Amino acid sequence: MSTKKLLGFIVVLILLSVFGAFGLMSLILLWANANYGLAIILGVLLVSIAFVLINPKGYPYRYMIPAMILLFILTIYPMYYTFKTAFTNFGTGHLFTRPQIIQKLLSNYYYVPENPEEYSFSVFVKLKDYKPTDDFMIIFRSLSSNELFIAPKPVAVQKDSEGNILLAESRMFSVKNDRATVNGVLYQLVRSSQDNSILSVVSNSGEKYMYFYSPDDRTTKSNAPFYLSEIRGIWLKNAEFTNPMGQQVRLNPNRLFTDFATSERKYGIKVITSIESGRAVQKNVVYNKKTGRVLIERDGYFYDIDDNGQEFAVDGYISNIGFKNFMKMFKDPRISGPFVKIFIWTFTWAALSVLFTFTIGLILALVLNDKKLKGTKIYRTLLIIPWAIPAFISVLVWKNGMFNETYGIINRFIVMGLFGAEKPIKWLSDPFWAKVAVLLVNTWLGFPYMMTITLGALQSIPDELYEAASIDGATGFQRFRKITFPLLMIAVAPLLVGSFSFNFNNFVGIYLLTGGGPAIPGSSTPAGATDILISYTYKLAFEGRGQDFGFASAISILIFVIVGGLSWLNFKLSGAFEEVNR
Repeated sequence: MSTKKLLGFIVVLILLSVFGAFGLMSLILLWANANYGLAIILGVLLVSIAFVLINPKGYPYRYMIPAMILLFILTIYPMYYTFKTAFTNFGTGHLFTRPQIIQKLLSNYYYVPENPEEYSFSVFVKLKDYKPTDDFMIIFRSLSSNELFIAPKPVAVQKDSEGNILLAESRMFSVKNDRATVNGVLYQLVRSSQDNSILSVVSNSGEKYMYFYSPDDRTTKSNAPFYLSEIRGIWLKNAEFTNPMGQQVRLNPNRLFTDFATSERKYGIKVITSIESGRAVQKNVVYNKKTGRVLIERDGYFYDIDDNGQEFAVDGYISNIGFKNFMKMFKDPRISGPFVKIFIWTFTWAALSVLFTFTIGLILALVLNDKKLKGTKIYRTLLIIPWAIPAFISVLVWKNGMFNETYGIINRFIVMGLFGAEKPIKWLSDPFWAKVAVLLVNTWLGFPYMMTITLGALQSIPDELYEAASIDGATGFQRFRKITFPLLMIAVAPLLVGSFSFNFNNFVGIYLLTGGGPAIPGSSTPAGATDILISYTYKLAFEGRGQDFGFASAISILIFVIVGGLSWLNFKLSGAFEEVNR
């Protein structure tokens, strides 16, 4: 091996080692967080890349590595994840795994016992340019012993996806002789010489916190808005303080949050023994520490029982539900009725869109293909403009300029102006006319494409065939039926199937014009009269009163099967498989 090749091999080996180490670390983290699917896909990708780079036989595939990475990340994993989600109840109320929900039950739910230790409190803030900040300390006074405690600003330990604090923690330190040591820092309480009230808290490092607010002090009422929005609303609402006895102290809901009280965790875990199939089985279950009742698990929910003996859902988790998402498409009448309507309309929409665009495109192509016509280049340029303008712009122009019921051009100048109709057509709010509207717009957007491909196919038909037909006495319609149309369909038929597949998933045209509406009465899902399967799936996943990602994934699989079948049909019609076999 030459020096140049050796150096190149060493460089590749180093880069591969770094990439492999980074990939292996990512794989371990994914596996530790229970993302097994993505971890397996990443592992297969790493092994494939290593094989391609190290094995000489993989040299031709080295240039495909970027495509392989994108294929795995953007195609294979989304397909796996969609298929996996379709068999779960993933959605609103079921967004986290069972272990995550159990952890939430154990840490986020609490109750105030019958005889709690209660504390009044005062807030002291640090000023900046004579204005209050959210840097604060709290002095607690025990209502039973009158003992003082001081606590620094809580530290956020848990936040939601939007950055809101779900849990903040701090400790309470005993105050002796108006002094307290907080996390190694000595603080001194400064009192008024008149009424002995606490005016400020000063540390030995020079930090100073001024008395700002107390619910029991009416003189601080003007500071209440800042306290409620910046201190309680952000920090104290979900704050948990630990007193020197190790008890948890929170805002007291029984006193309208005007004081603090010791609280207890509402739920815990215990082991119970049950008899299953004649054998003793031990299980870890979640139970209510206040009532002693074990929480019931059913359909991906934890259920507790209230004082009246009624079950109520506490929290839900992601669970496997088998084929329920697929079965409810047809078994649940509130879903199956609208779903069947949407399913039929999707095929109708795609078929009519292809029929109308192809018919108009073919007529215009026949006209433009006439050699006697002058200025064909100008006509072609003008007729192709609807195709050149971005679809979302055209759709919005039609929606606001043409189909508006009050001042739209069609209603105002044609329906009520030219024809003298008394009432305008409800283009976007009536189910029938909304379907007419989306078909009109889609025909406008699609006919230039059909005109272009048809015109190209017409120009490839030999003139000798028409001359021979004319000599035999064939009429113009006979020449079109016997020569033009059969030869045209050989080239255009696969494109028509492809156009059907495109319109089957034409989300933009439907969503921007009607939003899938108007709504179908009696549906328990956000189904609309002009919804097609893809827009219905989107609305299930991201709109409405709640998201249902599992059901949306099941519909996505159905769409994939249908479009995949159409693609296979397209290949068969185009003879692609036969060409490969040859």
